[in-house]
Amino acid sequence: MKKLFAIIGNPVAHSLSPVLHNYWFRKYKIDANYKLINLDEVNLKKTVDDLRKKKLNGMNVTLPYKQKIIPFVDKLINDAKLTNSVNTIYLDENGNVVGENTDVFGLQAAYLKEISDAKNKSSLIIGAGGVSPSIIFALQKTKVKNISIVNRTYEKSLFLKKKFNFLNILKWTSLPEELKNFDIIINATSLGLKNGDNFDFDFTGLKEQSIFIDTIYNPIETKTISFLKEKNIKTFNGLNMFIYQGQKSFYLWNKINPEIDLGLIDLLKSELK
Repeated sequence: MKKLFAIIGNPVAHSLSPVLHNYWFRKYKIDANYKLINLDEVNLKKTVDDLRKKKLNGMNVTLPYKQKIIPFVDKLINDAKLTNSVNTIYLDENGNVVGENTDVFGLQAAYLKEISDAKNKSSLIIGAGGVSPSIIFALQKTKVKNISIVNRTYEKSLFLKKKFNFLNILKWTSLPEELKNFDIIINATSLGLKNGDNFDFDFTGLKEQSIFIDTIYNPIETKTISFLKEKNIKTFNGLNMFIYQGQKSFYLWNKINPEIDLGLIDLLKSELK
C-alpha cells in the first residue's frame, strides 16, 4: 500500500517539502507520496489521529503549530523534549505518536558548524515563534554563550526566557540600533516570506564581519539578503537548513539517510525561481 506523508501548517503553499521528499522517494524507489495540508488549528487533533490510524505515515509540522501540536502527541524525544518544539511526527514500534525536532540538526549542519570561535561570538535571534527554541538550542550546542532575542510581542520573549534563562531580551523598537552589537543575526520570523510582509527598516549598521542567517528559503533571496549582499555582509538563506532538517525527517520515517545530490539542489533552486 502506498505510504502517505505530509506537512501541516497555515500557510503551507510556499513549502518545498513535497519536492524534497518526493525526489527522495523516487530515488530510493519507495512507494510513497508527500503532500501539503493547510490546516486550521481545530483540526490538529484529527490529523494526528489520522497518523495514529495509519492513514498518514509521517508528518512535518511548520508555523504556527510547532508548539500547538504537542498536546496531541504521546511523547517528545531528544531535541523536541529539550526545546518544546516539534517539526517531525511518526509512529514508533509500539504505536505511540512521537514528536521529534530536526530543526536543531538542520541549523547546525547547514551553518553553525562553519562558525569559528563560536564561544566568543554574540548572536541575536529576531522572532520568538515556532523555530526560535530550536535556534536557541542549536546556538547553545555550538557553544555560543551570548544569545539575545527580540520579538514584536515582548511577552513571547519572556516566555522563552523561562525555558532558556540565559537569554538577553531586547525591545523591538531598539532593534535597528542594536543590530551593530552582534556577530550572528538570525531571522526566525516570517518577514520576507514569499507573498508576505518584509522588515519595515533596513539593516544598515551591521558589523562588516557579521553573519546574517535567514530561516526563510522561499524566496531564495529576500529583500534583506539582497540589501546585505550589496553591503558585502555574509548571508545565508534558509535552503540548506530546510534540506538538512528534511534529511533527518526522512531518515526517521524510512531508516534511509538520503543523499543530498546536485540533482536535488538544482530541482529545489528551479522551484524557487
